[in-house]
Amino acid sequence: MFPSRQLLILASILVVTACVFRSARADTITIVGTDTKNESTATVVCEFNSQTNTLTFTITNTSNITFPGSTSTITGIGYDLPPLGNASASGLNGFTGMQAPSLSSTFNFSDADLGIVPGFNNVVLDFGFTTGPSGNFSGGSTADGLAPGESASFTVTGAAFSGFTEAQICNAIFVRFQGGTTSDVGTPSSPVPEPSTMLLLGTALVGLGGYTRRRRQKNRGK
Repeated sequence: MFPSRQLLILASILVVTACVFRSARADTITIVGTDTKNESTATVVCEFNSQTNTLTFTITNTSNITFPGSTSTITGIGYDLPPLGNASASGLNGFTGMQAPSLSSTFNFSDADLGIVPGFNNVVLDFGFTTGPSGNFSGGSTADGLAPGESASFTVTGAAFSGFTEAQICNAIFVRFQGGTTSDVGTPSSPVPEPSTMLLLGTALVGLGGYTRRRRQKNRGK
């Protein structure tokens, strides 16, 4: 069995290594409805390539289809990059996006004015994917949306991503649920952590390992 000092050092190395290579893997976010909670849920596998300023994500509707009267179809997906509340109604511009071919849903991309996000007065969406002819986030067509159990993949590129971290971008998502008795907006309940958080954890573990080593050396000298 490793001594505790070696375990601490090994753990810190693993944490720092994970942080260094974090950009090479995708992050998974859990989306939960702000009002309906577990009635309206989704998971998002999100990845950002800072070299090409490209965001790719796959969203799966995991809503509770056994809830009475609920169909919780995803009809809109929008992103509001920080800080919240841009001066322009269309937010940041210059993005292009597309949905991967899908037999179950049809979303249209826009980085124009996507309208209000119900329940979030300060949110100004920078870009998004909507369904139906309205072209706004609060509207939408359940016939064209993503039903429970279905998934869809999307890609967005734009120079305006420059300066944002993967965590900031992935956590900026808003998901619109509609259908049956359900009408809600979902936000991340398990946000992607910033790399600095893991670095601080690694530094703390290294410091704790050093403290343990010095204390043992001091005890031997007594």
